[in-house]
Amino acid sequence: MIPGIEPVTTTALIFGGCCTNVFTLETIVKVEPGSGLIITFLQFLFVTFFAYPSQFSSSSSSSSSGAESSLLLQRPKVPMRRWAFIAFMFFGINMLNNWAFAYNISVPVHIILRSFGSVTTMIAGFVRGKRYSLLQVLSVVLLTVGVLISAWADSQRKGKKMSYESHTSSSDYTEGLAILLLAQFLSAYMGAYTEDTYARFGASWTENLFYSHVLSLPFFLPLSGTLRNQYHRLANTPYLDVQRSGLHNFVQQNQGTSIGDLMGHILSYAARTPQGIFYLVINAFTQLICISGVNLLSSKSSAVTVTIVLNIRKLVSFILSTLIFGHSLNPLMIFGSTLVFGSGALYGWETSWRIPQQKARAQARVDGSGSGGAGNDEKKKLKKT
Repeated sequence: MIPGIEPVTTTALIFGGCCTNVFTLETIVKVEPGSGLIITFLQFLFVTFFAYPSQFSSSSSSSSSGAESSLLLQRPKVPMRRWAFIAFMFFGINMLNNWAFAYNISVPVHIILRSFGSVTTMIAGFVRGKRYSLLQVLSVVLLTVGVLISAWADSQRKGKKMSYESHTSSSDYTEGLAILLLAQFLSAYMGAYTEDTYARFGASWTENLFYSHVLSLPFFLPLSGTLRNQYHRLANTPYLDVQRSGLHNFVQQNQGTSIGDLMGHILSYAARTPQGIFYLVINAFTQLICISGVNLLSSKSSAVTVTIVLNIRKLVSFILSTLIFGHSLNPLMIFGSTLVFGSGALYGWETSWRIPQQKARAQARVDGSGSGGAGNDEKKKLKKT
């Protein structure tokens, strides 16, 4: 890659892929709120297909079978049963996250609640024996308050009460919140389990990406009937009116150029495809771009950079979802979302920068005092001689 262009590429992958993914996700959910299963399935299928080449056997070039052996997978560093357990958790978490849309959870609230991860991560870490600073605990408390305020404000905006009464829409909404929170706790546990897997077996992130997706695909088999029903509902959605879109004018003005031809092919596909199916495919593709950008950033940048970029990305997605789809933001929801993103950034700064800096300074003082002590011993020896 050209020096200096990699940060631009990574930023484009994350903000372009993830934010576009949120746009397509909300477009699908507005048409068919119960499409979470097929959204998850196609995302897993796309990632599996494109991550497969990263696991080709490196010995294929010296093999006599040539092209046939190049399709073989290299031996994974991690036992398959461990990858299978991670895949099972990963499948369940993604299913829960997308299932929540069937309970009238708006995308902005979905984004806010998924920012709740630092709380569940802290709880999982505490159970495993980790201890946290006062600022870390404070930021998580503020984040929790922000999530609760945002969820309550969104419920009030929809004319509901946050209660557990059965047979009411508020009960469905509360169940949706509970599903998202359960997904966050499972995600925290999976993160700790995956971290142990990396430390114990030295696996690469590409191996995790591939096996967590490919081993999840069989779990969709018992749900094939639901997948067909969701596909048929999306296939019966209206076609996009590309002639009236701004992109149509853009293509007309840029005929003969690479970007113009590419957008022309996309619009041609969109014109003959139901909008539900079109956005479903774009959602899966942008999910692949988003995941690639996040993993590339993680492999090339410091933890504080990753934390800040992802928090900004969530905030941008939140704002775009609100502006594009007309979600009204009352003062309480603005206040709650500010608490969520602000405390998330504070937690990331404390965890990824201030605490490591304190440890580095403490280690430097220890090293300095140690070398000073050694020097004094040498001086004493010289005096004795």
